[in-house]
Amino acid sequence: MTLHLGDKTLTPPVILAPMAGITDRPFRDLVMEFGAGMVVSEMVASQEMVQAKPGVRERAELSADVENTAVQLAGRDTHWIAEAARQVADRGARVIDINMGCPAKKVTNGYSGSALLKTPDHALRLIEAVVGAVEVPVTLKTRLGWDDTLMNAPDVARRAADAGVRMVTIHGRTRCQFYKGRADWAAIAAVRAAVDVPLIANGDITCADTARQALERSGADGVMVGRGAQGRPWLLAQISHALYGTPAPEVPQGAALADMVARHYQAMLDFYGRDLGLRVARKHLGWYMDEAATPAPLRKQVLTARDPEAVLRLLPEALSGTAEAAA
Repeated sequence: MTLHLGDKTLTPPVILAPMAGITDRPFRDLVMEFGAGMVVSEMVASQEMVQAKPGVRERAELSADVENTAVQLAGRDTHWIAEAARQVADRGARVIDINMGCPAKKVTNGYSGSALLKTPDHALRLIEAVVGAVEVPVTLKTRLGWDDTLMNAPDVARRAADAGVRMVTIHGRTRCQFYKGRADWAAIAAVRAAVDVPLIANGDITCADTARQALERSGADGVMVGRGAQGRPWLLAQISHALYGTPAPEVPQGAALADMVARHYQAMLDFYGRDLGLRVARKHLGWYMDEAATPAPLRKQVLTARDPEAVLRLLPEALSGTAEAAA
């Protein structure tokens, strides 16, 4: 159950996906506490980071020096993405991931993210620039293709591996699908046939059963979990236990869940500051209350409270139900 990325090892091969506005440092730290092979930072825009635009470096507090944390970079210019890679490597990044999968219009309209699937020669130049700029392992995350007429992930992945990429992650949808329909894990098998480097399957992996199916259908070496971990930071550890026999996580319930959520909440306030932290935390609190089946009136109280102390007072009651373990 160990994957090798150059001189780095990844055990178990169950990875937290980068999700904008979600996989910040407080959430990544919590997922790692339960047990995950690797976590990936939110996508960082290369030029904005190098130019130190307000909020970019703060938003992308990278945990770069933390073992088994990858820093994900996006960009369309070889100079900026290479310089960003050098900077995060100098700050201690253990792994650098290149984003070629983000489907958001504000990213693809700037010819970054999954738009690079339409210009594979340029995508390769970006990959070569990053690999040439750093000594740490470089990985790639992308999709099956741009749309049903351009399913070029196998060729892109092969060229990336030839250029020195150490691992490839494929989301089992095209860009034009966004997150609609179902991830096609079987289509990832074509990438498996094209590359010898470790391959990770991503998309609709929400429990141990879906993780097992994704591995079987794709031939991948591991899985990446995204939206399924929202409100369930223990999910990756559950999947690892079911698939690889790692220790089973103790899923918090009742008072233990309230204590964990309060700690996560405080970590967000400390990280972002009081006002921004209050706003950022609401989505996480909502997902935790989904798991605890919090009654609607109490849920509204928690999500509309403007005083952190009021939120902390409400959490024990709001999370007193039984958390549903999905494994």
